[in-house]
Amino acid sequence: MSVARVTPFRTSVSCVWLVAVTLDPLAPTRPISLRVFGSPAILGVAEADAFLAQRKRVALLAYLAIARPDGWVRRDTMVGVFWPELDSTGARTQLRKAVHALRQLLGEDAILGRGDDELRLDTTRVAVDALDFDAALRDDRLAAALELHRADLLEGFFGETVEFEQWLELTRAHYRERAAHAAWTLAERFEGTADVTLAARWARKAARFVGVDERTVRKAMLLLQRAGDRSGAVQLYEEFRDRLRRELDVEPDAETQRLAASLRS
Repeated sequence: MSVARVTPFRTSVSCVWLVAVTLDPLAPTRPISLRVFGSPAILGVAEADAFLAQRKRVALLAYLAIARPDGWVRRDTMVGVFWPELDSTGARTQLRKAVHALRQLLGEDAILGRGDDELRLDTTRVAVDALDFDAALRDDRLAAALELHRADLLEGFFGETVEFEQWLELTRAHYRERAAHAAWTLAERFEGTADVTLAARWARKAARFVGVDERTVRKAMLLLQRAGDRSGAVQLYEEFRDRLRRELDVEPDAETQRLAASLRS
């Protein structure tokens, strides 16, 4: 499998992003791909559709993949998240059955064990888009990372326990915040090179990641104004206002409303 590596090439007036194709050294041993951004998906497995209908096992796989990136997860932790209503014996039995199903789906060696207490996903065999997102951010390949973050973590998915829902909401917010920071960093970089079109594009993306963070929304509106896109700034405000009304039943604060009014005038 080849991966696109986005590398900046700077000129005196702008920053042009060139795409170079490099070989992924793990490709021969990673025939399976788990996507957790957006609706969950598993590529490279014939029985994936049937498995994806089993919500708790999908949730367990996602948790095992990213709760402790590239690390070991304690069985006691997992049974507390997924089977809190059962006693220890019953919960561990359900976990064993679920892990057996994961190994049947992904391969016996895809789920590793360490003693009787810990499990991990072998990410040299199973690619995970969230972990690739993290790696791209570490390498400062911000545009490539944002291509991977196509939507919220497990978008539209809900678990069957309060414990899993709490973990999912916190983890969604974590990835959304990292994506927003990456997008805003790109917006500032392109504005610094006078490439206002790309600066505006990434500013809009950053504002849409941040949920109800009005400070970032105002920063994005002002950047769009500087880029000459007043109508785009107003549209961004209106989207944000509608989201606040829908999700929190509140209006934007006075400072944000004044900025929107000045952009309309």
